[in-house]
Amino acid sequence: MTKSDQPSPWWSPARHADRKPFLLARREIARAVRAWFDEQGFVEVETAILQISPGNETHLHAPRTELVRADGSRAARYLRTSPEFACKKLLAAGEQKIFEFARVFRDRERGDLHLPEFTMLEWYRANAAYDAIMADTIVVIAHAAQATGIGTFSFRGRSADPFVEPELLTVAAAFERFAGIDLLATIAGGEGDRAALAAAASGKVRVADDDTWSDIFSKVLVEHVEPNLGQGRLTVLFEYPAPEAALARVKPDDPRVAERFEVYACGVELANGFGELTDAAEQRHRFTEAMNEKQRRYGERYPLDEEFLAAVARMPQASGVALGFDRLVMLASGAIRIDQVVWTPPAGEA
Repeated sequence: MTKSDQPSPWWSPARHADRKPFLLARREIARAVRAWFDEQGFVEVETAILQISPGNETHLHAPRTELVRADGSRAARYLRTSPEFACKKLLAAGEQKIFEFARVFRDRERGDLHLPEFTMLEWYRANAAYDAIMADTIVVIAHAAQATGIGTFSFRGRSADPFVEPELLTVAAAFERFAGIDLLATIAGGEGDRAALAAAASGKVRVADDDTWSDIFSKVLVEHVEPNLGQGRLTVLFEYPAPEAALARVKPDDPRVAERFEVYACGVELANGFGELTDAAEQRHRFTEAMNEKQRRYGERYPLDEEFLAAVARMPQASGVALGFDRLVMLASGAIRIDQVVWTPPAGEA
């Protein structure tokens, strides 16, 4: 390719003009969403990007940096993968309803739906069940669509009406319907039975010798379940299996599943929410297990944020959700790639 054949940079007037309608849509969506949160009595917060721990999930990776203090000493810090730790500290401090448009960062992610730096819209309700946050999420998505005037979300040949009643589907029901797998039969005592799930998934996904229960679960989810979600209308996928609880509490009446949900449109995951775990010892156990697996798989681990774990023990019962704001703007504006809806695409790209 000659120099003259290369695409012009994103900041060239012609390319910027092509993207401008999507960027203006972004402004209108943000305005509408903020107005809704204000009507509901939420407080908008701004939390720190640099953290002692960026998050403690096995497959999330964060850029690392180093602070140089005034005395010349150095301290490792990470660019956060989510504002969750900081927001929960604010809940422990006494905040009741908060939201944030947070800049977050993730290594090893780039594609039509992924950016290494993106905006996450995250909000929390103290003393609220997680179905309240589910309902919030559907309303926020509808407000985004209303702000742009779009009638139907479309992506890669799939469509979803954001204004009709969403489909409510448990993860177990989704695995049965789309993969013919009895997922709950592979869970006992809150732990996944790797051999049982491997046998059930045989012939449906490729199972490697070193795949864990969670690896096999993820393969089935990605290959057989997610492509069928959010078609015609939004899908709320809820009651995630206990081994995938992350920072969610386990359901009191069924320890095989957790109070975790995700929302999909056109096969695209838009939001991930929890009935929040407030058991600090259990949270420490989950983080430690996740970091052990990260060390085994990737040769690295992130420190635990001890202040966060202390805050978890003092948090009120609460529910929260993280929504990929750029993805929402993409669907609500009719864009086909996520980089079309951010004002400045990743540095170093044309």
